[in-house]
Amino acid sequence: MKQVIRLQVNGIAYEVMISPRDLLVDVLRKQLGFTGTKKGCGHGDCGTCTVLVNEKPILSCLTLAISCQGKTITTIEGLDHGGVLHPVQQSFVNHGAIQCGFCTPGMVLSAKALLDQNPNPAEEQIRRGLSGNLCRCTGYAKIIEAVEAAAKEQGNAIG
Repeated sequence: MKQVIRLQVNGIAYEVMISPRDLLVDVLRKQLGFTGTKKGCGHGDCGTCTVLVNEKPILSCLTLAISCQGKTITTIEGLDHGGVLHPVQQSFVNHGAIQCGFCTPGMVLSAKALLDQNPNPAEEQIRRGLSGNLCRCTGYAKIIEAVEAAAKEQGNAIG
């Protein structure tokens, strides 16, 4: 039985018709057009579907859309402001941490959530914070560098 639910995505309220079994990744991509959220493995192993729900990274391929009513959802599209990239996004670009780009949205959102919780993480904390996100193109060195640089830049902007 389909029903209408209200989702708050990137600061905008949407009403969508869903089945109670619809996954958040599918609703975001197919109904709302947020194709930056990727559907990789569909089993919660790769992290490409990572979005932020109430500022915490979640795997949208394992999350029922209906469970997100009344919560704030942030996709990769919600990070830029007026065409200006979020500092984590810009750091990924500056440090060549983007290869094919498929894992990048999930990596960036996981990194943002990590830096929001811990503005000055050690390398091991960064590795742990990104551990749910797989990249098949790199050895992760540039990704770690990008997150470290974003942390330093955010620290400089604050202090």
